[in-house]
Amino acid sequence: MNTLHSIAQLRAALARARQENKRIGLVPTMGNLHDGHIALVAKALQRTDYVVVSIFVNPLQFGANEDLDSYPRTLAEDQRKLLDAGAHLIFAPNVSEIYPEGMDGHTLISVPVVSEGLCGASRPGHFNGVSTVVGKLLNIVQPDLAVFGEKDFQQLAVIRKMAHDLCLPVQIMGAPIVRAEDGLALSSRNGYLGEEQRRIAPRLYQTLQQIQQQLESGRRDFPAIIEEARLALIEAGFQPDYLDLREAETLQPVTSASQDIVILAAAFLGATRLIDNLRVSLA
Repeated sequence: MNTLHSIAQLRAALARARQENKRIGLVPTMGNLHDGHIALVAKALQRTDYVVVSIFVNPLQFGANEDLDSYPRTLAEDQRKLLDAGAHLIFAPNVSEIYPEGMDGHTLISVPVVSEGLCGASRPGHFNGVSTVVGKLLNIVQPDLAVFGEKDFQQLAVIRKMAHDLCLPVQIMGAPIVRAEDGLALSSRNGYLGEEQRRIAPRLYQTLQQIQQQLESGRRDFPAIIEEARLALIEAGFQPDYLDLREAETLQPVTSASQDIVILAAAFLGATRLIDNLRVSLA
């Protein structure tokens, strides 16, 4: 398994793989890999012959007061994990390789509708940064398949719409959330949690499960369900960012006729922002 840092080196390696008629898979990451990332690699390996994992902490998707400088960078450990996982190539560019003329004035990809509200409201510009860097990576690698985690549910919707709208010849595939034994969705940011915060953190998923149970039991007073759950999160020690019910396919607000629903949440424990979601079928 090679680790390459330049676009030219990467394209040369991929040209050789294509000459051997290999189907190319891409798993974009920001590094600091955990079992959730490795599950994405495993999914790509099941469906392609040659898997590229990109590791790039993208400044364009971080807000002014977010954790760009402190975001963990663990390339050596990531390399060991990816070697064990069976990945074929790591693409680990620096910022100047991806943004050689800087980010000011750089072309942005903006995906309307699905990027609005939820994380799009609380992190202005975030999805422009995500869609731009993912668009660049898809163009650089030109994979047959790219795999993304469903924990970032809105992000996956944004990427799917971008690929569709721009007629990109790539299959975008989601992979289920990987959770710790206590239910906490795995995330690189979980490492920021203190011991007591880590004990509280699974309550976020438990709250989503409680909403699911109420919906499946036939309750349909959606605003009241959400408000009760929001207050429960506050009582548990969270500072909710958002908690909402949306149509799973469109991310539009739910109605009494909605059948495929996703419960979406983001909440702070101290300075750490956790996100999670749970899909519910009411058909």
